[in-house]
This record gives sequence, C-alpha cells and structure tokens, in this order.
Amino acid sequence: MTLTETLDPVQVPEARKGYWAGVAGRLARDPVSMLCLAVVAALILAAIFAPWLGLADPYKGSMIARLKPIGTPGHILGTDEQGRDMLARLIHGGRLTLFIGLMPVVFAFFIGSTLGVVAGYVGGRLNTVIMRVVDVFFAFPSVLLAIAISGALGAGIVNSLVSLTIVFVPPITRVAEAVTSGVRSLDYIDAARATGASALTVIRVHVIGNVLSPIFVYATSLTSVCMILAAGLSFLGIGVRPPEPEWGLMLNTLRSAIYVDPWLSALPGVMIFVTSLCLNLLSDGVRSAMNVRD
Repeated sequence: MTLTETLDPVQVPEARKGYWAGVAGRLARDPVSMLCLAVVAALILAAIFAPWLGLADPYKGSMIARLKPIGTPGHILGTDEQGRDMLARLIHGGRLTLFIGLMPVVFAFFIGSTLGVVAGYVGGRLNTVIMRVVDVFFAFPSVLLAIAISGALGAGIVNSLVSLTIVFVPPITRVAEAVTSGVRSLDYIDAARATGASALTVIRVHVIGNVLSPIFVYATSLTSVCMILAAGLSFLGIGVRPPEPEWGLMLNTLRSAIYVDPWLSALPGVMIFVTSLCLNLLSDGVRSAMNVRD
C-alpha cells in the first residue's frame, strides 16, 4: 500500500492544490463572502453593460416628471429633481463610483508596493527618505488630505483619481516596507545574495512572492474606504462634475427633495452603503482565506 493510499482521500487533493487554489476553495466555503462577491459582481456587470440594458437616458430630464415616487409606471425607482430616471442613473452612476472607488487602490497598490519593497530591502538612507516622506502624509487624516488635494487640483474624474491615489500610497508603502524588512534578513535571502544574485533579481525572484500576499490583503481592505471617499468628494462638489450620474453627486443634488420624498433621496446612499459593506466583508473573507495558518 502506497503512502497516497493510506491518506484520507479528501486530504490528498487538498495537499496537491496550489496556494491560490486553496485560497479560492476556502473562500468558496464562506457563505458571507460568496454573497458579497455575488452582489459586487452583479453591480460591476450592471455598470459595464449599462448601455445595453435598455434603460432610459440617464441625462434626459422632464420638468413634468420631477420627483416621481418609487413604483411609478415607467420609472420603477422614480425620478430625480430634474425628472431623470433614477434606475438608469443609479446603474450608470455605479460605473463612475466603482471606477473612482477601485482604481486609486489599484494604482496605489503598484506604487506603494514598489516604494515599500525598495525601501524595506535596500534600507539605509533610501529607506529613511522614503519613509519620512510617507510620514509627512500620515500627519493628515485621509479625508482632509483627499479634500485638500482635490480642492487644489479642482473637480473632475482625473483629479479625483490622482488625489485618492496619493492618499492611499502611504499606508500601502508602510505595510510593504514592514513585511519586506522582516523578509530580507531570512536565510534564503542571504543564500541568494551569496550566489551573486543582484538586488533586482533577489527582489523579483525571492522577495516579491513572499510579501505580495499581505500587501494585497491590506489593499483589498482599502477599497470600501476609497469608494466612500470618492462619493464624499463628489458630494462636496470637488469630485465628479454635474450632470454625470455618480452616487455621491446624486446624494448632493437630492438633498433638496429629502422632505418631499425621503425614500427616493436615500437611494444613492443605500447603494453606497450596500456596496461598501459588501466590499468590506469580502476583503475580510479574502484575508481569512489567505491566512493559511488559520
């Protein structure tokens, strides 16, 4: 009888799986994470295929159809203060909200990971320079820093992306520097140096693969915060410009109708809440699935 035959048949396939296959399997067994993943995937797909869903024109209004309540024939979720279909604006608004809420984290992940890994591996004066610059940004709360940068750059989608990317680069850089500093003194890194491998080769082959997981897990936890900040900038008038449909901007424009139809006015806020909650719970599920020791 071979060793494979003596093992539990359920455990053998698990042992042969790769790391990411194991992460996917553990994530699939988490019902909360899968529900949140389904909600986020549905929102992303609806946002991507919004022009082909047969919805009303999100920019076309009608003064005689202003503030129609939820359930109005032809307008399932009613109309806004300019008579524009709320369902169409919410779905099209998800395109901008999700894009501005997710892309800064992606940009910050690559920029912050690069700076943190270089600072953590090289050390010395380069580490001091990079981390002291990062500490300067940490002197300001993220909300105030995003507002200050957006206010200086002006309203607009590109400026919002730039300001939010700048906000999230420092925390990702600190995490990347911390995990890299813990890895660079390990034996296999010393062995790679002893073979004559260059610093770039050691980082690319030996360091990145071992520090990428904790950095990625931390970055996923920032997605919900980034989306709320993006909506907040638009709500304050320093993010997306009217008449673009964006959830934060829609909250701002519907403030005047809160006493006329509070349920209608709350719809963009509900979308922000549900999406950010699902992103937060999904990031927790990914963090647990990637924690092999647990």
